[in-house]
Amino acid sequence: MAIVRLCIAIYSIILRLLVRNQYAAVALGYTLDSPGAPKVLASGFGEVAKKILELARESDVHIHQDDNLATLLAQVPVGQEIPEEAYQLVAELLSFLYNSDRKLAEKLSPSER
Repeated sequence: MAIVRLCIAIYSIILRLLVRNQYAAVALGYTLDSPGAPKVLASGFGEVAKKILELARESDVHIHQDDNLATLLAQVPVGQEIPEEAYQLVAELLSFLYNSDRKLAEKLSPSER
């Protein structure tokens, strides 16, 4: 299962919001064994945002709607770490995902992982 494998190496979150009747999406990634803060992996508005959301759904990546956080992170260039103002909220999201994936992995048989 993709989501269980995902928790081993990297966590990704897609944040979305609706701005002027078009979606904005920001993809974040965090590698558990690397130093530093999570990074913006992709960001975009309109059709680009729709594609980011589509790829996230296809890959079983968590999609979270938080207009304030997405607005802040949409200003961060791709490849850059998130700003300190976002650390607490992103840490809470990553912790939730990590714990959810761990609990799911414990329930699955080895052949389902």
